[in-house]
Amino acid sequence: MLAIFLNELRHALFKRLSQSLIFMPYFISWLVVSFMTYAMFNTTEGLINKILASMGLEPISWYSNAEIWPYILTFLFVWKTSGYFAIIFFSAIAAISSEFYESAKIDGATRLQQIMHITLPLLKPTIFVLLLLQIGRIFYGDFGMIYGIVGDNPILIPTTDVIDTYSFRALRQIGNFSMAGAVVLYQSIMGLITIVLFNGIARRIDKDSSLF
Repeated sequence: MLAIFLNELRHALFKRLSQSLIFMPYFISWLVVSFMTYAMFNTTEGLINKILASMGLEPISWYSNAEIWPYILTFLFVWKTSGYFAIIFFSAIAAISSEFYESAKIDGATRLQQIMHITLPLLKPTIFVLLLLQIGRIFYGDFGMIYGIVGDNPILIPTTDVIDTYSFRALRQIGNFSMAGAVVLYQSIMGLITIVLFNGIARRIDKDSSLF
């Protein structure tokens, strides 16, 4: 959707500026994002709690509330990576021949109809390839994001712990090398099985959209 919105912008300077601003978060380190997150959600001096206090509301102890952190981490991940994927899709859209759109305009198709019947169908191979690559990493969490933002906070472990952070703790805190090695091997095998399975499904749907 973000790539389509960028493609629909008609002002060239505003389009280039929007692409740069959307893509910029991808280059920000998770360590920097963790400082930004702490500045926002700090219980005493955080920006959000200051806003709540100015509205006469009670401050929230964000780092003691495990239930909300899956939503916060998801939002941060989408904010940081959406620009990267949007540029990939935007490049795929730019490669679509303008003749398709010119023919659709002659037939009286609206912009929405052009998106639904030209842009999205021709983006299907790119969508399938990126989806398969992400499915292959479904057993991997973003360790840099979770550990950089949450760290070793034991209160948040019930909702923020993933396979990567679990194996890291098993190696660093417990010193269980065999457990950490087994977990990493499990991730690799299950990732391989998953991507082969879904690649077979993609090949049945559209042969041109599969990875192999």
